[in-house]
Amino acid sequence: MTDSTLAPVTGNVSGPDEEVRDGIAPDEARRRSAAGFASVVDLVDRGELEFPLPGRGRTAERLAALQSVAEDDLSLARLVEGHVDALAILAELDGPAPRPGQRWGVWAAEPPGTTLEAVRSDDTWVLDGLKPYCSGARSCTHALVTARTAEGRRLFAVTVEPDTCVPVAGTWQAVGMAGSDTPDVRFHHVPAVAVGDVESYVRRPGFEHGGIGVAACWYGGAVAVARALREAAARRPEPHTDAHLGAVDVQLHAAGAVLRQAAAEIDADPLDTRGEARVRAMRVRALVESVCSEVLTRVGRATGAGPLCHDLGHARAVADLTVYLRQHHGERDLAALGALLARPEESA
Repeated sequence: MTDSTLAPVTGNVSGPDEEVRDGIAPDEARRRSAAGFASVVDLVDRGELEFPLPGRGRTAERLAALQSVAEDDLSLARLVEGHVDALAILAELDGPAPRPGQRWGVWAAEPPGTTLEAVRSDDTWVLDGLKPYCSGARSCTHALVTARTAEGRRLFAVTVEPDTCVPVAGTWQAVGMAGSDTPDVRFHHVPAVAVGDVESYVRRPGFEHGGIGVAACWYGGAVAVARALREAAARRPEPHTDAHLGAVDVQLHAAGAVLRQAAAEIDADPLDTRGEARVRAMRVRALVESVCSEVLTRVGRATGAGPLCHDLGHARAVADLTVYLRQHHGERDLAALGALLARPEESA
């Protein structure tokens, strides 16, 4: 599938413990991803690996770097994507400058029934409550967190301390994406620094650009899953396997082209003066999700149960991608895109 991927990133982005590379036990996967996360951040801090900021003329390189990590390990890619997204947000909203050695996450999920409150305390803010789906809860040193204030939703920077940011036992039971370590976290009077104004986190152009970065990770995961199909086709000629491989290659080629086009459009209009960023992100995410789902289906139909039962790396890649894709909400997101196209005035 060499012609259907973005340009690869050179350098080792794997964690140091190669003996557990193909482990799938949740605790083992979490330890491996945490080690890999620390290794990647160290490479970035030393200038040996780069994720250029979006909209600065090198967005395609940013997406390619995320894809490359995702091809190796999707759980690791989830942690890295959160870190580099946080760096982009801090730059865009003039937040506190990150320091070497810090590992950042972005914890912004807000499903019904959970509330994280922010209250002013003298010259600072304090956060209390429950935040769901906090990727890297035990490996991040810092996080950008959305919370509710009396004026509305705001974004805050916090230091992740084990005594005040406490993962809730049993809230991340996933087999797929186990290594991303994404439990709910209970905040106990956590000091915080406001980043941007009310609702500026979601209203900034970079919010949509960041969503395309997630799609690049999905895409890298699909490229990894497709390897089993290519290997099966290379072992012996079989027309149905070849047909599935051809279809998968076409799909991946198209998704790669869409990601490259999106990168060029972001660089051409980083501040979204044309008002196209939201539709672009929704289209790209929907297209890439559809391609990844098609890859999962075709690889499974072509190769059967063998790789899932005998190849731990492939089994983990399939499980991880299946879970990660659910960041796209299927028909709900497609309906939102359709409504935006049909009645843009309602979304203004």
